[in-house]
Amino acid sequence: MSTSMRVMELVRFGATDTAFAARELPRPAPGPGQVLVRVLATSVNPLDLQTRRGDYRDEVALPAVIGNDVSGVVVGTGPGADDFRPGDEVWYLAPVFAGQGTYAEFHVVDQALVARKPEELSHVEAAGLALVGVTAWEALVERAGVQAGERVLVHGGAGGVGSAAIQVAHALGAEVVTTARAKDHEFVTGLGADTVIDFSAGDYVPRVRELGGVNVVLDTVGRDTLTRSPEVLADRGRVVSIVDTPEPQNLLAAWGVNATYHFLFVSPGRAKLDALSRLIDRGELRPDIGAVLPLADIAEAHTLLEGGSVGEGRRRPRGKIAIAVAPELG
Repeated sequence: MSTSMRVMELVRFGATDTAFAARELPRPAPGPGQVLVRVLATSVNPLDLQTRRGDYRDEVALPAVIGNDVSGVVVGTGPGADDFRPGDEVWYLAPVFAGQGTYAEFHVVDQALVARKPEELSHVEAAGLALVGVTAWEALVERAGVQAGERVLVHGGAGGVGSAAIQVAHALGAEVVTTARAKDHEFVTGLGADTVIDFSAGDYVPRVRELGGVNVVLDTVGRDTLTRSPEVLADRGRVVSIVDTPEPQNLLAAWGVNATYHFLFVSPGRAKLDALSRLIDRGELRPDIGAVLPLADIAEAHTLLEGGSVGEGRRRPRGKIAIAVAPELG
C-alpha cells in the first residue's frame, strides 16, 4: 500500500494561476480518537478564496493544504476511535485553520466531528453541503433560535449558505423572505422562499417593511446590506452575519428595536450534521451542485467561484462547485 497521497497545495497567496501546485505528501496517520478518511469529494467555498488571497495569512503557514468539506470513506482508526469502522461512509466539516485541509486524497480528523453520510446523497452532494449546511443550521437554530411562525429574511438566497438557509428556515416552520436576482427567483421559491425580492432592482427595506418586518435576518452579503438590517427588524429581532465587514453598523436603529446581533464563524460538529441528515431524510434539504471539477483543476474552481471564466468561456454556475478527489467520481 502506498504511504503517500496526492494533494493540491497552496504555495503562495494571490492569483489562482500561481497559487496552487500538485504535490505528493506522506499519508497522515490517525492518532488517539481520530479516523483516517479517504476523501472522495470536497468543495470550494468563499472561505477558501479568502484564504488563498491571503486574508488569513496570520492563520495559514505556507505551503498549506486548505479546504474544509469532506465526503469519503473511513480507512483507518486510531486508539479509542470506536465510533467508526473501515468502510463506513462519512461526511464532515473539517476544523478551520487547524491542521491539513481537504484538497487531498486522505484526511485525519477527530471522530467527534464526523457523521455517517446520508444515504440519499452522493459523495459529491454531501461534500457540497457540509460547510454551508452546518453554517445555516448554526446561524438559524443555535444562534437565532428561529421558531415556527416567525419571519426570516435570508440575504443572498441563491448562494451556498443562502440556499441551505432557506430550506432550514422553511423546515423550522418559518415564513421565509429572501433577496436574489430575478433570474434566480424560481430557484429560491422552489427551495421554500415565500417572498423573493430582487436586490438589483432597488432598496429591499421598504418591501420588507410592507410585510411587517422580520424576526430574524441572516446576512451572507455584508457591507450596507448588514448595516441596514436593523431597519427591517421587528421588536427583539435577531441578526446573524457570516460576513466580516469594515462598514460601521447602524447600532442606534438596532438599539431602537432591542435587537440581538450574532457574528458567526462556523464551527464543526457531529450533532449539526446529524440534524441536517434528518432534514435530508425527510426531503426537506437538498444540495445544489452547479459544477464538478477534478482535484487537479482546483485553480479553475477558484476562478469560477470568483466570477471569472475558464476554458471555452465557462463562467460561474449557480450552486456549489464540488471537487471530485477520487478519479471515479469525476
